[in-house]
Amino acid sequence: MSVIKAENIRFVYGAGTAFEKTALENVSFEIDQGEFVGIIGHTGSGKSTLVQLLNGLLKPTDGRICLNDKDIWEKPKKIRNVRFKVGMVFQYPEYQLFEETVYKDIAFGPKNMGLEDEELDKKVREAARFAGLREDQLESSPFELSGGEKRRAAIAGVIAMDPDVLILDEPTAGLDPLGREALLSQINDYHKVRKNTVMLVSHSMEDIAKLTDRLLVMSKGRLIMLDTTEKVFARGEELEKIGLKVPQITKIMMLLRERGISVDTSALTVEKGFSEIVNLLSGINR
Repeated sequence: MSVIKAENIRFVYGAGTAFEKTALENVSFEIDQGEFVGIIGHTGSGKSTLVQLLNGLLKPTDGRICLNDKDIWEKPKKIRNVRFKVGMVFQYPEYQLFEETVYKDIAFGPKNMGLEDEELDKKVREAARFAGLREDQLESSPFELSGGEKRRAAIAGVIAMDPDVLILDEPTAGLDPLGREALLSQINDYHKVRKNTVMLVSHSMEDIAKLTDRLLVMSKGRLIMLDTTEKVFARGEELEKIGLKVPQITKIMMLLRERGISVDTSALTVEKGFSEIVNLLSGINR
């Protein structure tokens, strides 16, 4: 069953002015409950506009967005309720932190949903655990945290609302390699435990390949591919024509295949590529 459906979406910035610009044109797709979907595209392809439409921060110029088969703009005065169900984590979300303590920051969203007392406390502490924050950090000022910890606190604030869909727009931007790996691991664990829908916007093909079930590819405001991650990256030449790259390990396997070596070019992670090459060498040495 689809949790989110986009039907012939068109969005124009500055409509009717001299600065009018069409950001999205005729975009349609469905995302099922429980999927982990990646969104990729070159800068200016429409990715950020698209995800802001999905949680009602922007309203389509034409077409409609449906959440659980209901048009999210059917009752404009209740659009805030959509944002509780489709949680959005923006790039550099730590800039959104503003409360006195980490606990209060995480509690802000669920409190606005009407949660109180024990139920609110449970949501806050569960979200903090999912995001990788320690109990003793909850009473600290968010501004005393490191960059990676601030990122986790901001993500925990969205997770605490228990959204049907969690959208993350470049969540690892600016983090060091260890911080990026830790955060992605926590996001993956959250998805596996909660079994809800996660949508990840990223420029890192390695991150996308490691985590996602399906890939949605944008180019010049249009949806040009939507398929399993494996099948999308198998179309490496097409991706490169629109300014995107396949994961480095996949590129290596493709080059080996071009040189006549029989390897599986669908390898998307270093682990799978390593295993493929080990199997190949084992066969040669027999």
